[in-house]
Amino acid sequence: MEPGQLHQLLQEKIKQINRYLIRLGANPSDAEDIVQETVYKGFLYIDSIDPDKFSAWLFKVALNRYYDLCRKKKWIQVPIESVDVEDMEMPDELLLQKEQREEIEQILDELNPLHKQLIIMKYELDLSYQEISTLTGIKPELVKAYLFRARKQFQKRYRGEST
Repeated sequence: MEPGQLHQLLQEKIKQINRYLIRLGANPSDAEDIVQETVYKGFLYIDSIDPDKFSAWLFKVALNRYYDLCRKKKWIQVPIESVDVEDMEMPDELLLQKEQREEIEQILDELNPLHKQLIIMKYELDLSYQEISTLTGIKPELVKAYLFRARKQFQKRYRGEST
């Protein structure tokens, strides 16, 4: 692989990991710090990491660092979308989208953490079952089964059915 291709691939992975951390609840500043630390560690240990598993390794290191940070800070993240700005009128359509987004976020937060993680990886990061399997260490068949259960659980809650 040429250096230019490697650089582009790494940039895409960095953006993907950053988005993933923010979706899990990290604020953008912490997500950026975690990604920088992760990439730095990746370069330190690059000789000992299987090239085929480098992407998965980056995700795992970033996720573990995020969990460490959560335990250390014991903070509650408040998404910027939830902060109200006084005297700001929103068109009906934007208001409806905001309400739907908040409802979806609330339902995602109520799901089993693994289910939330899988839904974000599949539908927001647009990862394949194989990529999810590699990143999580779960067999592809189980990823499909867990995602099926996660979708069903999400749909029930979204429709207001009891779980």
